[in-house]
Amino acid sequence: MNFKEQLKNRTEEVEAIVRRYLPEETGFQKTVLAAMDYSVLAGGKRLRPMLMEETWKLFGGKGEEIGPFMAAIEMIHTSSLVHDDLPAMDGDEYRRGKKTTWVEYGEAMAILAGDGLMIFAFETAAGAFAHTSHPERVGEAIRILAAKTGIYGMIGGQTVDVELTGRPMSGEQLDFVYRLKTGALLEASMMIGAVLAGASAEQVKAVEQIACDLGVAFQIQDDILDVTSTSEVLGKPVGSDEKNSKNTYVSLYGMEEAKKQVENLSRRAIQALGAFPSRNEFLEELFAYLIHREK
Repeated sequence: MNFKEQLKNRTEEVEAIVRRYLPEETGFQKTVLAAMDYSVLAGGKRLRPMLMEETWKLFGGKGEEIGPFMAAIEMIHTSSLVHDDLPAMDGDEYRRGKKTTWVEYGEAMAILAGDGLMIFAFETAAGAFAHTSHPERVGEAIRILAAKTGIYGMIGGQTVDVELTGRPMSGEQLDFVYRLKTGALLEASMMIGAVLAGASAEQVKAVEQIACDLGVAFQIQDDILDVTSTSEVLGKPVGSDEKNSKNTYVSLYGMEEAKKQVENLSRRAIQALGAFPSRNEFLEELFAYLIHREK
């Protein structure tokens, strides 16, 4: 079986796990529940839960506690996309070829759906306590999830991104945004997988740096695609960074330097990943695929 066939199978497996934890659309509040489910089920690579599970496998993880965290990380990621698409942020009307949540349900309900997904993610993750013989690992995983989501993680990166949109940004500030806004949830995904599998503190720290490199390379590649791809391939508008006066690696350093940085970061991440005592060849191939993706 080649990598693309493996990826398709793994994506379907992850999709089934994520769906298992989504809320049922019932009760007087069913509109927000429907908006939450719509947002999560609008498609996507399921990259973060897949990275989490593959890192868990890399360190010999066994048990059922990984499932709630896989769903939780996808809920948090989707929450950030729902809010990013709002008129107050990027104002995008399509994502993954479908209408964004605020277009489908209205701005107010999209705000509530994003908030709902964020909170429900932690309720879901806490469910892992019922499926583990290592509650201390689950507790540490929840701490990582909160830290990488909050003001010192994804939300902190988004804050700087919003404040400096349309204004000059230094390379140091851009790196900060990329490491937090994109990298933090990738770091959380891989660190949680390692923690739940019983990896050492040193191994978890190494995983954090690997995921950071992956996250920055992934975001730079996104910048490149926003200039070079088409709406049909991406499933969302191209040129949105320029339209929204966004600072990007391409606008700051140029296309050639952006491509060179993607290569350098991806090479470093893949080499570090291969240095652990055990190997996960699918995970290594996944890194290369994601960094050099066309959509």
